[in-house]
Amino acid sequence: MGLRDDIQIDLVAAFDDDLADAVVPFTGTYMGPGVRDPISETTTSQPVTYTGRGVLDSYDSRRIDGVNILVGDVLLICLANEVTDKPAVGHQITADDLITGEPVKYRIVSPGIDPAKAHYEIQLRK
Repeated sequence: MGLRDDIQIDLVAAFDDDLADAVVPFTGTYMGPGVRDPISETTTSQPVTYTGRGVLDSYDSRRIDGVNILVGDVLLICLANEVTDKPAVGHQITADDLITGEPVKYRIVSPGIDPAKAHYEIQLRK
């Protein structure tokens, strides 16, 4: 068993027990490959959907610089082995809002993954 497996086992345990109240399911979407007709302005691409679960967190006010991190940006921490596709810049993530609990659509600004490839840390923006 490697480092990634050990980390993922510990994170799954934390998500299932200690963080269970904070873990939310999310859905990611993006347009898949297709052919664009410039004359009719139509495309054959279809939306691709993926799922996962994670913890949403607000950024500390000292980190908000108005350029890279804006007021309202949130951080999504999720398990890499539970996300059914690879998150990328521009993908849309739908998850429950931290305050209202209502579904909100975010755009991925900056996806990141730890060196062991056990979890993603994804910057989201409304």
